[in-house]
Amino acid sequence: MARILVTGAAGFIGSHLADRLLARGDEVVAFDNFDPYYDPAIKRRNLAGALRSPRFRLVEGDLRDRAAIRAAMEAARPDRVVHLAAQAGVRPSLQRPQQYVDVNVTGTLHLLDAMVAAGCRRLVYGGTSSVYGASGQPPFRESDPADRPISPYAATKRAAELLCHTWSAIHGLRVTVLRFFTVYGPRQRPEMAIHKFARLMLAGQPIPCFGDGSSVRDYTYVDDILDGVVKAVDHDEAWGVYNLGESETHSLTELLALLAQELGVAAQVDRQPDQAGDVPATCADIAAARRVLGYDPRVPLREGIARFVRWLRDELAREAAAVDPARGR
Repeated sequence: MARILVTGAAGFIGSHLADRLLARGDEVVAFDNFDPYYDPAIKRRNLAGALRSPRFRLVEGDLRDRAAIRAAMEAARPDRVVHLAAQAGVRPSLQRPQQYVDVNVTGTLHLLDAMVAAGCRRLVYGGTSSVYGASGQPPFRESDPADRPISPYAATKRAAELLCHTWSAIHGLRVTVLRFFTVYGPRQRPEMAIHKFARLMLAGQPIPCFGDGSSVRDYTYVDDILDGVVKAVDHDEAWGVYNLGESETHSLTELLALLAQELGVAAQVDRQPDQAGDVPATCADIAAARRVLGYDPRVPLREGIARFVRWLRDELAREAAAVDPARGR
């Protein structure tokens, strides 16, 4: 049993991770500021199960508040930290770059300093495939250059990786960086493509699709990502960077067809121009993660979409019951 501090623990991946760690007997200290980027009530529901555990403790705080994260770290004295808190989203970062610097760079700096002060030396950092930018040829390898990001989000996440490496070199932090590739599944943020598209399709509304539909992504089901994160938590090394993806690509057109089939509705596509900050393709080379961490993704996109749609239908039923309690009977 370990005591693990998880930043961003109320979010999509973080809340699932908290549940997974608690299920295997760990203690979890969750640090989250319930940022209104999307409805904080959704994040509180994400933690409903974890809050019932005596081995779970929630600390509400903001990484931009240096004193808050220091106090949380000193009180928790964790064995390990999983850093998932971030200002997310490629397109919003184009409008609010300063906020992304404040959270993703300065916030990470505050966390690293708090770890050093509390004597915690083990960190797993949740990174992103966005750091590879639009250059290079997929599948992306960890050894590929990551010095040409094309959005403030990607730039700040790469900057945070570099800070982690610097604190590893100077202070002896033992760091594993995980670069996530297009994660989806239950609890996915409502503005993310699969979640947003599915709700629009069920409502009979057009889907805004940027580009001609040929862009491809390495869609990775959340359970596979969690397997990789937990393996990284249990792994110990001075420094390592690993891609976590399915290592399989699907175009936007294919994704819409799968969603339409699973939902049983037609997709009304509203074609729009390519967006600044978007990359044409992502695909993970996961050889290093397989070899070192034992990472082994198992959920293909068709099965993952089916699981997501089952969860979404339950969510929609719960939302309808909240508006009209008679529907829930």
